[in-house]
Amino acid sequence: MFTGIRAITDSNIKEVLDLKISEQQHGFIEPVSHCLADAEKDTRYIPLALYEKGEIIGFSMYGKFDEQIWLDRYLIDERFQGKGLGSYFLRALVEYLLERYPKQVIYLSVFEQNKVAIQLYQKFGFSFTEELDENGEKIMIYPSGGL
Repeated sequence: MFTGIRAITDSNIKEVLDLKISEQQHGFIEPVSHCLADAEKDTRYIPLALYEKGEIIGFSMYGKFDEQIWLDRYLIDERFQGKGLGSYFLRALVEYLLERYPKQVIYLSVFEQNKVAIQLYQKFGFSFTEELDENGEKIMIYPSGGL
């Protein structure tokens, strides 16, 4: 069975739209439908489906803005949280981005209250800059050079 990162197509869009986050994560990330609408309006965004053993378990979206690579959205469906898949796919996404954009710094932003996400990102080597994005989220970077 397939485990990995796939493009979002007509054949998996319904499954992607059915992904949900847990109640305590509301306010930290937009619904997948909003993310896909953003990607439709701005083609610099690339949405991705995350699969474990042939089943869709998550969603991510990245973008290349000027010379910056942004891991802009990342979620694991509430049914699959707490099983180590967040860590597994964060590593896979960082590797995926570094393969496509070697020696690039990877940016992301996170609300200060989202302690679980911050802990995960820091575990993989992301660190805070002193900057905030336009939504008031703290910006984190992953240094170039790989995992």
